[in-house]
Amino acid sequence: MSSDKGRGSWASKTEFILSCLGYAIGIGNVWRFPYLCYRNGGGAFLVPYLLMLVLCGIPLFFLEVCLGQFSGTGCVTVFKIAPLLKGAGLAIVVINYICTSYYNVIIAYPLLFLWKSARSQLPWENCQNDWNTPKCMELNAGAHTQLLMNNSLLGPSERWRTPADEFFHKEILQISDGIDTPGGIVWPLFVANVVAWVVIYTCIINGVESVGKVVYFTATFPFVILAVLFVRGVTLPGAADGIQFYIMPKWDQLSNMKVWADAAVQIFFSLGPGWGGIINMASYNQFKNNTKLDAILIPIVNCGTSIFAGFVVFSVLGYMSHQTGLPVSAVAAGGPGLAFVTYPEAIGMLPLPQLWACLFFLMLFLLGVDTMFVQTEAIISSVLDVYPWLRASKRWITLGSCFSMFLLSISCTTRGGLYLLQLFDWYSASISVILVCIVEVVIVGWIYGVGNFARDIGFMIDRPVERYWIVSWKYTTPIILTFIFFTTIIYNTEVRYDGVAYPGWAIALGWTSCLISMICIPGYAAYKLITSKGSILERIKANLKPVDWGPSDDLQRTLWKSHVEMNYEM
Repeated sequence: MSSDKGRGSWASKTEFILSCLGYAIGIGNVWRFPYLCYRNGGGAFLVPYLLMLVLCGIPLFFLEVCLGQFSGTGCVTVFKIAPLLKGAGLAIVVINYICTSYYNVIIAYPLLFLWKSARSQLPWENCQNDWNTPKCMELNAGAHTQLLMNNSLLGPSERWRTPADEFFHKEILQISDGIDTPGGIVWPLFVANVVAWVVIYTCIINGVESVGKVVYFTATFPFVILAVLFVRGVTLPGAADGIQFYIMPKWDQLSNMKVWADAAVQIFFSLGPGWGGIINMASYNQFKNNTKLDAILIPIVNCGTSIFAGFVVFSVLGYMSHQTGLPVSAVAAGGPGLAFVTYPEAIGMLPLPQLWACLFFLMLFLLGVDTMFVQTEAIISSVLDVYPWLRASKRWITLGSCFSMFLLSISCTTRGGLYLLQLFDWYSASISVILVCIVEVVIVGWIYGVGNFARDIGFMIDRPVERYWIVSWKYTTPIILTFIFFTTIIYNTEVRYDGVAYPGWAIALGWTSCLISMICIPGYAAYKLITSKGSILERIKANLKPVDWGPSDDLQRTLWKSHVEMNYEM
């Protein structure tokens, strides 16, 4: 019998796998990976990408799943394994709180597009709307396309804009001139944000019991939509040109260190380690679940989905190129520009554009809410694990958490909200999440001991841990994470959006949002050392030893202790 009866668990292994897939497969698989692939050598990019998956992505995913499942606890209390570094768990909560607040506004965008798409003509098909400016230019095969290609030479206010560009920025966002002119609240966006938060709260109100049921739809239906869009895309004229542009190998790019850095960063952020979500989801597993199979299957499906999404995106961009006369390189984009400008523009050229628009934006919404489920639940579970007496009021804790993050997200629903969102996205988690993962692998590989951890996993899954995992956790993964950490800093340029530079105070705010979480790690360590007794060396050693570490299930804990005594010394 578990010593923590009120915590809950997955009703089946399927719920855990679907939740992990929904968490790992997000909007970034659609708007980031395809662009990175074409920009970094096409098919050649798959070499560093898959290599990083094997050397870093899968081992790190397996490590976090094992930490959560073995301890049966969330991303803060799991650091009982090395109490001095519990600040990494606090950093995770801070990162999630900041990022989840603004991320919800991103999934509000598809809701507005869905609402606007339900009409006889898509509102971004032409320049005859109230929000259009004299700089609006409809895409067609003609001399005007050359002007669009020269946009990079013009300032933000001088550029020619497509109808979809102006629809997104002028109608959906009603965007201001910069972050220093926030303007008022954009009320349709505010309402969409409220609706998104209500959906999130309704789905996680009962924790894993409700999330486990919802993911049967939210985690699987995007694959159905993706398959439908793929069939539609590859049957279009010009699709082959777009796909060729996407995957054509440029082998000379492999000598560029930036390509390897992009591959490592994409694997890292695509799988989602360091955010606490993986640890938290695994903590609800049955203790004897075979984590090894899960940790291999889920990252492979995630990466396969990213590659497949590239075919979906670039087949339609090839059609767009065919229809307008613009080269594929001129229409390809990454980030929000791909999801909310370029792809909608291409959809507008298809027969039955309303159908394809609704399917695409429903897919984006579902991809987003799956990630939100996990990140929000990670915050709530962390609070309840630290203060288990609050579990009787879990619904109120959930409501309070969602409402407080909703209040924080309101700032991103103003006319300058996208600038603020871009700022947080650029700085808040890009470095701090990597640092959290470095702390995790150092704890397992060098402090608790990779041999001890392998022993624990072997006891848990009744299978020996192969040398591949041991070498990865002790050497390979820490080295690659260190590489990612420093390359992220080196290649981190000052944030911009649509050519608009940010003022110094905004950049300082961005770095502050990053440092707030990172400071938790040394800050908590200093607190533990100050409040402990003995010499500095004695305090450090005492606080690096595991405290109350082991399975949360009483029976398994007893058996594990006997296993430890028979095999190794703690």
